[in-house]
Amino acid sequence: MMTQLQGLIKTFRFGDLVDILSVAVLIYYLYKQIRDTRAMALLKGLVVLGLINVASRFFDLHVISWILQQGMTVLLVALPVVFQPELRRALERLGRGRLFSKSQDVSEMEIESLVNEVMASAKVMSREKIGALIVFEREVGLGEIIDTGIEIDGKVSRELLNNIFIPNTPLHDGAVVIRNNRVMAAACLLPLTQDRSLSTELGTRHRAAIGLSEQADAVVLVVSEETGKISYTYGGHIYRHLPEEQLRESLRAFMERPKSALSFLKKWRAKK
Repeated sequence: MMTQLQGLIKTFRFGDLVDILSVAVLIYYLYKQIRDTRAMALLKGLVVLGLINVASRFFDLHVISWILQQGMTVLLVALPVVFQPELRRALERLGRGRLFSKSQDVSEMEIESLVNEVMASAKVMSREKIGALIVFEREVGLGEIIDTGIEIDGKVSRELLNNIFIPNTPLHDGAVVIRNNRVMAAACLLPLTQDRSLSTELGTRHRAAIGLSEQADAVVLVVSEETGKISYTYGGHIYRHLPEEQLRESLRAFMERPKSALSFLKKWRAKK
């Protein structure tokens, strides 16, 4: 044993250390992606199947071992389908690195105006108990969501938002999508979350907001039609019962995205 250990130490290269650390970082990154998602429960199930497979070989349980081996072929095909939302989100987050992020097209004054107009509209709808879904596009484009609604492409204002969400009007159902400081579309359809652990207090509107935030980095402001409470979703989580000022600060923080490296290079080349 000691001889094998000494031989391993002698042949150990710096590249091996980099290789091991890279795999460790990759495993940790994958764990962070699936933590608190449905995929975590599925992964635990796979671990249990792996342990059963090892035990069946150790105790020479040939029938169980054969069944598990045949099932592995099916699992290899089924896993990409089962983990599709998590794989998509992981690739999107990888593509949202600083190098590939969008340039910041909205100034601080425009962000402040945007937040003020949206919050003013949300307060009116909260007081009147008018349900609303307001989506803020960030790094991940929401073109597919915009295409499901009615194109508007108008500047964000409290009057426009209030008119859109007036009950029994053609645009009040669905969500509004805001890109930079413009309302791109209304009556947009959002994907519903499949998370069954959510509180029964949350209706379809809240589940749609959570569903979109699971698939993209968008922030979704929700006004409850039943209670008038204002909340927002991000990263598959919903944040409720927040003071108005905290809501404002959260929206400002999400809108103030860092400028990307590509944006800087474009400006540098333009100056040259």
